[in-house]
Amino acid sequence: MDGIFKKRPSDEQAADLAAKTRSEKRQATATSDSLVDRREPDLRAGHYGIGIQNVGGGSISIGGDAIFGDSHTQCLKDLRSTDPRDDKKRIQDAKGGLLKDSYRWILEHSDFIRWRDDPQSRLLWIKGDPGKGKTMLLCGIIDELERELKLNSEARILSFFFCQATDVRINNATAVLRGLIYLLVDQQPILISYVQKKYDHAGQQLFEDVNAWVALSDILSDILQDSRLHRFYFIIDALDECESDLLKLLEFIIRTCSSSRVKWILSSRNRDDIDLMLRRTESRTRLGLELKENAEKISRAVDTYISRRISELATVKGNQLLQNQVGDIMRYKAQGTFLWVALVFQELQNARSWEILDILDEIPPNLEKLYRRMIQHIQRLQRKRLDLCRSVLSTVIAAYRPLYLEELAILSGLPRSIPTEEIIDICGSFLTRRDNIVYVVHQSAKDFLSTNIFLFPSSIYEKHHAIFSISLQVISRTLHRNMYDVRNPGYLIQHIKTPQTDPLATVRYACIYWADHLRDADKLDTESGIELSRFLCERFLYWLEALSLLRGLPEGVVSMTKLEAFLRKRNDPSLIELVYDAYRFMLQYRWIIENAPLQAYVSALIFSPIRSLIRRNFKQEQPDWVTIKPTPEVDWNGCLQNLEGHNHLVNSVAFSPDGGRLASASDDRTIKLWDASSGACLQTLEGHSDRNNSVAFLPDGGSIVTDCNYITLDCIPNTGILVDTLQKSRNSICNYGISGDWCVWEDQNVLWLPPNYRPACSAVALQTIAIGCRSGQICVIKFSKN
Repeated sequence: MDGIFKKRPSDEQAADLAAKTRSEKRQATATSDSLVDRREPDLRAGHYGIGIQNVGGGSISIGGDAIFGDSHTQCLKDLRSTDPRDDKKRIQDAKGGLLKDSYRWILEHSDFIRWRDDPQSRLLWIKGDPGKGKTMLLCGIIDELERELKLNSEARILSFFFCQATDVRINNATAVLRGLIYLLVDQQPILISYVQKKYDHAGQQLFEDVNAWVALSDILSDILQDSRLHRFYFIIDALDECESDLLKLLEFIIRTCSSSRVKWILSSRNRDDIDLMLRRTESRTRLGLELKENAEKISRAVDTYISRRISELATVKGNQLLQNQVGDIMRYKAQGTFLWVALVFQELQNARSWEILDILDEIPPNLEKLYRRMIQHIQRLQRKRLDLCRSVLSTVIAAYRPLYLEELAILSGLPRSIPTEEIIDICGSFLTRRDNIVYVVHQSAKDFLSTNIFLFPSSIYEKHHAIFSISLQVISRTLHRNMYDVRNPGYLIQHIKTPQTDPLATVRYACIYWADHLRDADKLDTESGIELSRFLCERFLYWLEALSLLRGLPEGVVSMTKLEAFLRKRNDPSLIELVYDAYRFMLQYRWIIENAPLQAYVSALIFSPIRSLIRRNFKQEQPDWVTIKPTPEVDWNGCLQNLEGHNHLVNSVAFSPDGGRLASASDDRTIKLWDASSGACLQTLEGHSDRNNSVAFLPDGGSIVTDCNYITLDCIPNTGILVDTLQKSRNSICNYGISGDWCVWEDQNVLWLPPNYRPACSAVALQTIAIGCRSGQICVIKFSKN
């Protein structure tokens, strides 16, 4: 076997032996009309449980040898941004369940059969107008493939993803790969090794920083080379709702189509750019739902769907004549559109039997016309109801992800006396809710509402500005120091428990997205400038703590980066200076605040520059138990980030030609590759017999040269594991000491030391610690007795 599996022969042999033993004991139960062909297994599709044993203690054993414990569990947890299986269930439930008769036709379609059976047919693209049932078709295909794979003795695996433009978690190419990999690894835990080798160096940032796409595409490419799995099936719904890096995703799909082990099914609206990209692969089959043959099949499927919905309509039960009349009218007006049928039946739910025919006569036979009618219904409401509906609908449309009910109530400015659920119901069929989360019923509805003058009389920019303003207000009212009542300032994030009643629940959205709404409002008037300045001067550190507790600091850094760039175009020097200082503070102490939230008030304040505006504004928050503090630098230096990982002197650094990566050579006999933007360690190269004095990239960026080796980066075996070799320095007769990059008190971390304060040597006397820094400085810190 290739790649990583050479490094762990015991795992490989155990897995192969276990699989072989199982296959000898098991007889194939599948029938001859299976959707997938069959051979004897090396590895069974694991989410059906074959070959995987739970051995207790939070670990998983494969073949009795390989143990996957806490580090793998954390890796999988950080990888998950959504579970596509939950998205599928949510979508099906929102549409009234999956009706087999509505998708059965595609399983018998010649294009699908060719994709299924022909090794050269590796990509099936299902395209059609909004509301034609593409998503439910794919849900049906997923169910059928899962059923067949469960019966099949072959080592094959299925992964899928549902894009949704209204949700930033699932509307970009990086999220698609993240979801596909998560589902693969969750089904086959042994595949976690491909993720873990990069995760060990970068942590959660691997999936979230600016190079997440590069890392995830490399990981999935490696997984596709795993010879223990013979076939990968991937299904992606609503490609047209992938709003970021769609072309990158299509490039990746096209590239993997060259492998006979990979098959894709994609769905989207009719889009010329998608069509143009997919023309580049000869293995593509295009299935257009508008073609006469397919349109007739969809129309029959819609007829079946109408019959089922009529049978569920309580007001017509027992009245066969009325049922027939309803069916005839709906079949005539539906025009083969599932969504139109679903929206109309939603309106009929609360109608009396004698009203139904009149309502059907009034409803137009077209989605856009139906949307206009729904808006007109809202416009005829009593004034207060109309204003509340407008506020709720415009907030949902402008939001970057689906909102929880309590978030929607706050951002819409609803009075506490008015239940949010009632306003959502008054909004008609535009909105739906599930598990206290509010969704737009369909992307076509959002497209219609986004440009509707009733919702946005001036423009959507005004709504973004309103959400920004409300967000700062609610954040300022809610946040304070130590939101989760953590007792130790050095307590790490993974040990902090979220309270049963989370005080951050109502401000989660506001904390993460307020800056994005200000940027998209594309204006900053005097009043807004004062609001922003007050927030940064009075609540900035509380916001950083909250972002850390919400695991949202990476998004916060990205937002502040965009905000700082946005404000540089404005003529407000004092505000620009304040935002820049907050931005530098955030970058400098991001790592420690992300890992120990309360260090925002300790290490970050103590070591920030004397002229830092954040330091001055939050002087009262500095710990009184540090009685002698080090003298920090006067101002921010030119260093935006510190890259940590080498254990000895760094002798040489070099940027890649594109500036995206940085290589460093050290006396610790390692070469490290870093992401230049995020500071994440991408790779550690060990095994050098001597220290490395120099390192350089070749012009192509694909290789590096050291004074010891010539290394092609694509061929690097990832054997590096960062090991903590820092030793404790403690005085046996006092409670304080140094442990690695922390000052400790009774073995508890209390004060994190920035890189330029790390000790080359240290001494402890009672409550005073003297640190000899590698920079040549001597830093003296004194603590109170308690």
